[in-house]
Amino acid sequence: MRALLVTLGIVAVVLIVLGLVVKAVKWLIILGLIALVASIALGVIKGRRALR
Repeated sequence: MRALLVTLGIVAVVLIVLGLVVKAVKWLIILGLIALVASIALGVIKGRRALR
């Protein structure tokens, strides 16, 4: 019985950690996309300034 409880506890902790990692990865992807768009926009703006 005790081994079953320990196993369930370990599984619960692993699932919680996996859930946090997935959320963190999702936020990192969103932040990365925002940074990519910002860098493209800055590149276009500086490129147009250089042409003038």
